Amino acid sequence: QVQVVESGGGSVETGGSLRLSCAASGTNVNLMGWYRQGPGQQRELVASIMIGDSTSYGDFVKGRFTIARGNAKNSVYLQMNSLTAEDTAVYYCKAVQFPNRVVWGQGTQVTVSS
Repeated sequence: QVQVVESGGGSVETGGSLRLSCAASGTNVNLMGWYRQGPGQQRELVASIMIGDSTSYGDFVKGRFTIARGNAKNSVYLQMNSLTAEDTAVYYCKAVQFPNRVVWGQGTQVTVSS
């Protein structure tokens, strides 16, 4: 059974950077990604990486964020640069275990202040 553990997050000033990390236990994890949910908003894709290292990003990222695999198996990190107040949200890591079992992390708060 896959479990997802997130780390990172916190508070930063506008223009700053943060790095989020996520690790999934278990086997046959085909996709890992980061989503976010701001107050009163729907959860939206930030970035994802599939087996074979194909990546996808939300339109709002505009080259500011990078998702990449970590050194450990089934680990990814999200490097976020040039943060703005609009990036304030709870960030969730998602892992998809073959064929289509979705597991979410508990979420980590990112707060960007001016």
